[in-house]
Amino acid sequence: MKYIRNTTDFYIEENTVLSLGKFDGIHRGHELLLEHMAEKKKAGLSAAIFTFDIPPKRNAGQTAAKVLTTNDEKVHIFERLGVDYLVECPFTQEIMCMEAEDFIEKIVRQLHVKCMVVGKDFHFGHNRRGDYRMLLSYEEQYGYEVIVVEKMKEDARDISSTFVREEIARGNIEKANHLLGYRYFVTGVVRHGNQLGRTIGIPTMNQFPPEEKLLPPNGVYVTEVSIDGERYRGITNVGCKPTVGAGNPVGVETHLLDFSGDMYDKPVTVEFLAKIREERKFGTIGELKSQMQRDLAYGRTFFCEK
Repeated sequence: MKYIRNTTDFYIEENTVLSLGKFDGIHRGHELLLEHMAEKKKAGLSAAIFTFDIPPKRNAGQTAAKVLTTNDEKVHIFERLGVDYLVECPFTQEIMCMEAEDFIEKIVRQLHVKCMVVGKDFHFGHNRRGDYRMLLSYEEQYGYEVIVVEKMKEDARDISSTFVREEIARGNIEKANHLLGYRYFVTGVVRHGNQLGRTIGIPTMNQFPPEEKLLPPNGVYVTEVSIDGERYRGITNVGCKPTVGAGNPVGVETHLLDFSGDMYDKPVTVEFLAKIREERKFGTIGELKSQMQRDLAYGRTFFCEK
């Protein structure tokens, strides 16, 4: 897959089928879009995704909103799904103020669009004036086809990034995974921690995801881990290790079941399967070790029952 970014002068020579949107999480609600694109690929078009590189929104308290997928994770998912081009356009002042009609002309001309696949809630252009109806109105003039896709629903509600984000924030990992259509994951390089786990016979890998990445609530989870193309079963703590001291950064700390080896500086993907318990502060390291051993036993039982 070709990843085009950091330019508004993006260009694709091949004829394309294009879908546009935020694509945060790339959940089951996007499945129909991608299925239509796959059909057009069979007819000879290249599949292209267009999205904006927009900084996370801030809430009223000026705290940056968290994303389900970082840009790097998004690249990984789209590549796995067979997308040929990912265009990540900078959200410049010029782009922000561009009228919807001019935006249509720009993407059709620069991306050789022959088909657009969009949801009914898709909006674009200055003041979000453009929508699927406007795209349809320009079909004949620009010689492209528009496929409008209905929203997929779950529990009488549209499947959306907001829906997924809410379930993750509640710790409902299994529900979030169902909405996503895959396991929620965190990627990152293994870093050195305080090595407490090694001293008590339960070595762990430490990751510190980007600040904008949404993590499940602090707690202990059953996970599966991918390293160098191999998969391992694990138990993961999300949190700041309150037992070993205050002021620790929030991180993702994983013990691999039935594994020993050095994983430092390796890129690792941790997939969340289910929550075991909340993170808590223990009175002694011995109490922490006993609880960790119970967590490992729970994990082994979990995997045996799968």
